[in-house]
Amino acid sequence: MYNSLLTIKNKYEELENKLNSPQILNDIKKYTSLLKEINSSKEIVFVFKKYLDYENTKKDATNILRNEVDIELIKMAQNEIDKANNQMPNLIEKLKILLLPKDPNDEKNVIIEIRGAAGGDEANIFAGNLFEIYKKWAFNNSMKLTLLDSSVGYSGGFTLLVFKVEGEKAYSKLKYESGVHRVQRVPTTETQGRIHTSTATVTVMPEADETVEIEINKSDIKKDTFRASGAGGQHINTTDSAVRITHIPTGIVVQSQDGRSQISNNEIAMQQLKTKLYELEIRKKQEKSSDFRKLAGSGARSEKIRTYNYPQDRVTDHRISFSTSLKNILDGKIEPIINALLAFEQEEKIKEARI
Repeated sequence: MYNSLLTIKNKYEELENKLNSPQILNDIKKYTSLLKEINSSKEIVFVFKKYLDYENTKKDATNILRNEVDIELIKMAQNEIDKANNQMPNLIEKLKILLLPKDPNDEKNVIIEIRGAAGGDEANIFAGNLFEIYKKWAFNNSMKLTLLDSSVGYSGGFTLLVFKVEGEKAYSKLKYESGVHRVQRVPTTETQGRIHTSTATVTVMPEADETVEIEINKSDIKKDTFRASGAGGQHINTTDSAVRITHIPTGIVVQSQDGRSQISNNEIAMQQLKTKLYELEIRKKQEKSSDFRKLAGSGARSEKIRTYNYPQDRVTDHRISFSTSLKNILDGKIEPIINALLAFEQEEKIKEARI
């Protein structure tokens, strides 16, 4: 690990020197590429340099202890050694995490799909509750949330919600949300106060941006237009502006009705299709690995990743047996769960890599 870090540091310094050369400064493409490479290892080098500083300080202080007789200098040297011994292990742990392979999608925006699953009307209402949680979370974290498509349930809630979240490393923070979410509570329609269990599925997909190459043949898609409608099926416009696209080879169906025009809805639907095809490729790769994250299943009550227990004011993520207050989660404060899942995944990767 130490030798690997020295190699990264030397390479980083070499690239920094090259960045200031006239040949690179006059070529914007090379400059951008080089800057991206530098930034990819910037944090590792910064932390490693702090480690090296403590290492050098410790060596100097150890020499003072061996050769000095002045009590004050000996005391100062011992304090420096104690400080280094206290900080260096923390830096080593941080470097272990920074050296782990990065998910290439972590920097991307996300498209999220929420569907009411088992539990009828209550499942659809819960799907709407989940949307509100992510909406609040996005606002709290200065991220932009855009609704792409929705389908209102007959008795309230949503059978489907599709939306995009744009912001710094959105996928890295929301990727753990994919799966079946279960709610336990007394529905408003329940007259005898019995607790019901319902589920909604959440699928989080990294947006297929300009860096992703997904080829879609025109002959492979079928496009239909229809009138966009609001709650209860009432029409909200008089033209066939909504678009539904079917990808024939995979059977994937996407649609958009919340855009301002048919052209806008077509672009949104095509972006969703591209993202779903990209997600399909990612899923195939994940199935070959030991990744503990799972995409949304059929929605059966047993396929849960998380339970929202209203009577007990508790949310439990079953993948890591982590619980926290439901009230905070409903306010969009899902960071404790995100951070716990991230820490767990990092620990697993460190074990696998044997760093």
